[in-house]
Amino acid sequence: MDFAGKVAWITGASSGIGAALARGLAERGAHVVLSGRDAARLKEVAADCGETLILTFDVRDEAALADATAKAIAWKGGVDIAFANAGISQRSRALKTSMQVYREIIEVDLLAQIAFTQGLIGHMATRGSGALGFISSIAGKVGVPMRTAYSAAKFGLAGYADALRAELSINGVSVHTIYPGSVATNVSKNALNADGTQRGRSDKAIDEGIPAGEAARQMLDAIAKGTREIIVAEGGELAMGEARRTPEALFDQVAGMVAKGYMDKLEQQ
Repeated sequence: MDFAGKVAWITGASSGIGAALARGLAERGAHVVLSGRDAARLKEVAADCGETLILTFDVRDEAALADATAKAIAWKGGVDIAFANAGISQRSRALKTSMQVYREIIEVDLLAQIAFTQGLIGHMATRGSGALGFISSIAGKVGVPMRTAYSAAKFGLAGYADALRAELSINGVSVHTIYPGSVATNVSKNALNADGTQRGRSDKAIDEGIPAGEAARQMLDAIAKGTREIIVAEGGELAMGEARRTPEALFDQVAGMVAKGYMDKLEQQ
């Protein structure tokens, strides 16, 4: 895949991996659409990205999302690449965590990202081209302590992406699921405590993690090569991710079911 001239839309683009992806895509010649809740920070990212479109909204607001989707498609006649990246993490024991924390994380990290994608897949399938990038996590491959809500959401996002990949394999749309390990961002500082308050401090592992720009470079390089499952991690986190890597033959097998009419047959039963 060549990113030059393509329109790439990123949720959660005001900081961290989202901002790094935006800058990396712009460096490769893409036109970027930046979304998030903080207009000022989005403008700071946009200053590094050349010609951009800023769409400020909360990913949980479906009416605002629908309006933003229409604007993103209209900007240059279509969206070629979309990254479902917006999310929030957690640092709390399940025994102490309120259900509201589970609801909030699953709504932001899973349901809102599904809604974002559902608004674009018809457009991409009709055009017969496009790429979708889903930012899951190593915690979406292996359940990690103190992150039960986060793992639940990220496992769910990966499952949605895998099933969607098979369905869209006949429409020319590629799906890439990305599993970052510790990346040097504010993810831990912004994580939720057991009562839903913001943690406000970082972890040593995050502070010493892969620089966000380097992580974005690895992600974009892998997408450019057509890699469907992308693990961006080091050390023990890399080993955990690789231990749970999905065999390429399994992706092909499920896509083959679609090619042989599995969905049509099921709908007719």
